[in-house]
Amino acid sequence: MAAWLIRCVGALLTGMAVTASGAAEPIAAEGDAPLPNLVWLSVEDMSPWLPCYGDSTVATPNIDRLAKSSVRYANAFATSPVCAPARSSLITGMYATAIGSMHHRVGSGRARLSSGADVRPKYEAVPPPFVRCFPELLRRAGYYCTNNSKTDYQFKAPATVWNESSPRAHWKNRPAGAPFFAVFNYEGTHESQAFPRAKRRPEVIAASDVPLPPFYPDTPAVRDGMARTYNNIAAMDAWVGERLEELQESGLLDNTIVFFFSDHGVGLPRGKRSLYDTGTRVPLLIRIPDSDRAGETDTRVVSFIDFAPTVLSLARIEPDQRLNGVPFLGPFERPGTGLAFAHADRFDEVYDRARSVTNGRYRYVRNYDVDMPYLLRNAYRENLPMTADLYALAEGGAERPAQWQIAAQTRVAEELYDSASDPWEVRNLADDADHQAMLADLRSKLDQWIEQTGDLGLITPESKMIRERLWNGADAQPTTSPPRCEYRNGRLAVSCEMEGASLGYRNTGDKAWQVYDGPVKADPGQRLQVLAHRIGFKPVRTEYRVPSAQRRQPVSSD
Repeated sequence: MAAWLIRCVGALLTGMAVTASGAAEPIAAEGDAPLPNLVWLSVEDMSPWLPCYGDSTVATPNIDRLAKSSVRYANAFATSPVCAPARSSLITGMYATAIGSMHHRVGSGRARLSSGADVRPKYEAVPPPFVRCFPELLRRAGYYCTNNSKTDYQFKAPATVWNESSPRAHWKNRPAGAPFFAVFNYEGTHESQAFPRAKRRPEVIAASDVPLPPFYPDTPAVRDGMARTYNNIAAMDAWVGERLEELQESGLLDNTIVFFFSDHGVGLPRGKRSLYDTGTRVPLLIRIPDSDRAGETDTRVVSFIDFAPTVLSLARIEPDQRLNGVPFLGPFERPGTGLAFAHADRFDEVYDRARSVTNGRYRYVRNYDVDMPYLLRNAYRENLPMTADLYALAEGGAERPAQWQIAAQTRVAEELYDSASDPWEVRNLADDADHQAMLADLRSKLDQWIEQTGDLGLITPESKMIRERLWNGADAQPTTSPPRCEYRNGRLAVSCEMEGASLGYRNTGDKAWQVYDGPVKADPGQRLQVLAHRIGFKPVRTEYRVPSAQRRQPVSSD
C-alpha cells in the first residue's frame, strides 16, 4: 500500500463529521495527511490499442511512462458502448438502465422516432433521490472541482456539481492550497476524427501497414479508417504528456492521483455501439503517488459504476452503499462482484436492445431484437467511408467465418465468447457442449442483474417509461420544489421539501455557485441567489435579500 494512503487511513480513523446534508467528511486533526488531488484524463472512443496493453502498432511513450508508475487494470469496462449513457454512469455511480439514461440522446429534442411508432417527449434521466453527481460531494469536503469540458450525462447537471465546467476550467484556478479534482477530456480520438472532413494528425503508421481485425474486409477505406484511428492515438499520447508535465512543473505530481481511461471502445463499426470487447473494454491506468503497486497489473473486473465511489473513497469520503458501484481503492475499498454488465438500447433514432455480462474472460450477450442485422444503419456512422464497404459485405455475404456478425441479417438470441482464446469475439460458443455450464451461469447472473436494478430499458414504448417511471405519471417534466430561506442570528438556512434536491447559493452577480451544506453567514441587506435542483427535474432559482429585521424576504423566483 502507498505510504501516503496508509497515512490517509490513519487520519480517517481519527474521526468523522457529518455535514448538514448527511454526507460524511473527515475531521481535520493535527498531523493529518493532506487530501490527495485527483485528475481524470479521459479520452474518447478508444479501445486498449496501446503498447502497455500489448498493441505496439504505434508508440505512446508518455502513456508507457504513466503505465510504469501506475496500476494497469486488465479488465476495465464501460457500461455502454456509446458515450452519453456511459458518462451518466461515470458521474453518478449508477447503471444507466437504473436511472433512465440508457437511450442515447434523451435530450436531443427529436420527438418522433424514425419508425413513427412512438412519440417521446424531450426528457432527462431521473436517478433515485440519494444519488448526486459525485463532484458535488467532493466540493462539500473542500475540493475545487473542474471539468474541461464535456458533460453529456443525459441530464442537466446541477450548477453545484462543478466550480467550473468550460474549455478554460483548470485546477490552476483553485484557491491557494485547496485540494482539487480536475477532469480533462480529449476529443481527438473520437469517431468523428476519422471522418473525411476531420483534421489529419501526423502519419505515424501508413494505411498499408496497419493491422486489420478479422471481421473487416481489406479495402482502402477500411485501412484508412484504421490508420487514422491509430494516428489519432499517437497524437493523444502527446496530450497526456502535456497534462502530466503541468502537474510535474507545479510540484503537484507527488500528491495527485491520476486516472487515464477511455469513455468506451473504439469509434469504428463493430466497436462503438456494439456490446463486445471492442465496444466496452477500455484502458484504465491509475497512478497513485509513492505506491508499491507501480507497474502492477490488476485483473479485478471494474466497471464505470465503480469510478465515482472509488474517487470518493480516495478522497476519504464514504460512498453511499446504495450506489450500484463499489470503491476498488482507498480506505473504503470493498470486493466487487467480479462481473461487468453492459447494455445497448436506442442509438440516436434506432433501437438495439441487448444486454451483456463479462467476468473478464467469458462474455455473454443476450439479443432481445433478433429480427435485425448486427450492423445497424446509423446516419452518423455513415460519415466514415469504411461503413459503405461493410454494408457491401453485408449485402454480398461474408468472405470468411470471422465476418459472420457483419454479414448476418438476423441475430441469434444468445452469444458466448471466450476472449482469452478468441480476443475478437467471433466464435460463438453458446451451442458448444463444453461451455453450457458457463452459459447457464452468466445467463443467470444477467437475469439477477436485470431484476435487481429494475432495468428501465426493457419498458416499451419509451414514452411509457418516461411518463410512468421517470415522471411518476405526469405528462411533462416535473419541476423541483422551490428552496426555502430562513435568516436567523446572522446566518441563512436553505431547505427544500423535495428529497434529493441539490442546494446552492451565490452572491448576486457572482458566476460560480457554492454548494449549500449548512447555514451560511450573511449580512443584512445582502442579495443572494438560491438554487434547488433535483437531477432530471427542472431547477428553481430564487433571489433572496437578507432582511434588516428577523424575517424572511424572498424577492423573486423562476
